[in-house]
Amino acid sequence: QVQLVESGGGLVQAGGSLRVSCAASGRTFSSFSMAWFRQAPGKEREFVAAIYWSGGRTNYADSVKGRFTISRDNAKNTVYLQMNSLQPEDTGVYYCAAAAFLSFELLYLESKYRSWGQGTQVTVSS
Repeated sequence: QVQLVESGGGLVQAGGSLRVSCAASGRTFSSFSMAWFRQAPGKEREFVAAIYWSGGRTNYADSVKGRFTISRDNAKNTVYLQMNSLQPEDTGVYYCAAAAFLSFELLYLESKYRSWGQGTQVTVSS
């Protein structure tokens, strides 16, 4: 398992940009597929984006494709989510998650992730 700590959330106006980060502990970060999920008030947590542990392929929810970019820096044990053209419906708590050697086909499945951060609040005002 890894310990995950998110940062970078905040308040932004619609159309603006924000980058959230997730720092992971441990020496085997490169072996983990990483993902971002979010939970809006009164709604269930949903998949946002993920990056495969081998080769860095990415997967996105349809609602964020073309606006959000997930990336990772294995030397810094950190995964990022760059969010552009933010809309009020992007508001929520953003959670970082990790799963060792998770296959690409399963990246979107919340149940496959065993390590979670505490979440960071992102609020988009209209």
